[in-house]
Amino acid sequence: MEAFFRIALSVTMICALVSCKKQLPYEGKSLAELETMLRDADPVIQAQGALGLSRLGPEAAKAVPALIAALKSSTPLVRQNAALALARVGPDARPAVPALIECLRDSEWTVRRQAVQALGAMGPQAAAAIPALQKSSKDPDTLVRKAADEALKKIGR
Repeated sequence: MEAFFRIALSVTMICALVSCKKQLPYEGKSLAELETMLRDADPVIQAQGALGLSRLGPEAAKAVPALIAALKSSTPLVRQNAALALARVGPDARPAVPALIECLRDSEWTVRRQAVQALGAMGPQAAAAIPALQKSSKDPDTLVRKAADEALKKIGR
């Protein structure tokens, strides 16, 4: 429960920063600095590092191993943001396919949905995920199901 309140506080702080037009913690950071944030002991910093890497898109390909490790975080927002960053990396994030397949069984629907979207963003490079995505097309959450159907189309099922 404490982790939830820390994340909620972090989101509130980020919203306050945006409304004040101050620089967000990950803005202007290099790839190396964002990777360091991703490895920080504080999950709030980790989530911000992953979000910063997502903004780099394909330029964050060198951070794929660190993002794969972040998918195993105990904090859902870290897992979700890591999957988002992998989606933005695109096909170069192929080494993350097995870890993303594991995320399709996550207890949090937001993580499952983002993992599905990451696999879809890799296109045919994520063909190994087709059986797992077919199972996700029957997920209890509607948004996960829709994302799985879209991902399967992008992969070329």
